[in-house]
Amino acid sequence: MTKPNFIIMYADDLGYGDLGCYGSDYIQTPNLDALAAQGVRFTDWYSNSSVCSPSRASLLTGRYPKNTGIIHILGSKRGTTGLGADQKTIASVLKENGYKTGLFGKWHLGVSKENGPNAHGFDEFFGFLGGCVDYYSHIYYWGQGSGVNPVHDLWENDQEVWNNGEYLTETIAHRASQFIQKNSDDPFFLYVPFNAPHYPMHAPQKYLDQYAHLPADRQIMAAMITAMDDGIGEIVKALKDTNQFDNTVIFFSSDNGPSTESRNYLDGTEDLYYGGTAGIFRGHKASLFEGGIREPAILSYPSKINQGKIIHEVGVMMDVFPTFLEIAGIALPENHPIDGKSVWKMMTEDEASPHSSVYWEYDGQLAVRKGDWKLVLDGKLDFQRKQADPIHLANLKNDPGERVNVADRYPKLTEELKQEVQEWFASSIVKEERELGSGPSSHY
Repeated sequence: MTKPNFIIMYADDLGYGDLGCYGSDYIQTPNLDALAAQGVRFTDWYSNSSVCSPSRASLLTGRYPKNTGIIHILGSKRGTTGLGADQKTIASVLKENGYKTGLFGKWHLGVSKENGPNAHGFDEFFGFLGGCVDYYSHIYYWGQGSGVNPVHDLWENDQEVWNNGEYLTETIAHRASQFIQKNSDDPFFLYVPFNAPHYPMHAPQKYLDQYAHLPADRQIMAAMITAMDDGIGEIVKALKDTNQFDNTVIFFSSDNGPSTESRNYLDGTEDLYYGGTAGIFRGHKASLFEGGIREPAILSYPSKINQGKIIHEVGVMMDVFPTFLEIAGIALPENHPIDGKSVWKMMTEDEASPHSSVYWEYDGQLAVRKGDWKLVLDGKLDFQRKQADPIHLANLKNDPGERVNVADRYPKLTEELKQEVQEWFASSIVKEERELGSGPSSHY
């Protein structure tokens, strides 16, 4: 049997409610909607973190952020260290088993060469190493007020390249499509982490014209997301043109929820706000409430799953690693403990989630989901705004938006969940964190 191909397409700061198949009534995402309609759409899929670097570390390694050494947003200055050489990635394991591997887009797991994509199993890399860049000049502008100078950040493997004037979302899709065409005779793993719709808020005029009827804040966000969706359509077309679509597993999701950072604002006020929407969920990027960590997630594998399914069981980014390996018939690597669980049977045999509990920690917050219950300790709504209740308990079946705190009604359950997540946190503290830079938002 021909080995299956694998593709991960990852959005950046996309909200749960920002796709047509997840309820958006004004953003057009026909290509993602089509993948969901004939594949699997998850309603209860989570990131392992509410910010980008830890989320990406978990996705690629199959481990909780604490166990990857990446628990905060990494800096973007040249020389910034990141994901350690001791960390196995999906790319490195698949490469060891005969797969061609490529990454086109955002890395954000270390800027230094020894922590870059080529050091973690990717044969080919084109994209940027830091947290964000200008979509047209590919320059990292942020943080000048703290002594951080603008720096160009676009690379072909370890060589700096210049593609001035090219809209990066489109370039990422073009390069990913070329990789597919070039590797039509070999099994491959392709990682396509788009930077859309992360700030800066840039989109080609044709997409702005498509949404000319919308207010300025919604117009630019919708334009950026539709540009990404068109890029995904181009990648799918490359698969179909090379007769590889049916035998390719495609997973799409986002690193965390929508941002309320100042650079998502049109004029510095909340009256003109570019940010996406988390739908019914409370919280944003940097929050451990659902809006910060529950993500849209779609899986397509036409030769095995050929009709639309909606799955309400819990899945997490760290599950992608073991799921892909099970599909490929590859054993989990030795001496690399995996926290994730394969969700293949959850998709194909309607089994329950393999997780009895899932845990999170970020910036002083802790959270646990166990069944329908979700406990958040010292929760924030975004990078700045504190949640009033230091302990917040919600039943997600009855209150998916976490609007009602029922901790006082269930004191025994609250205490049990609090103890459980605190014990998990204490048992998984990493002694050495590879993180440079101090702030979770302003400069990164």
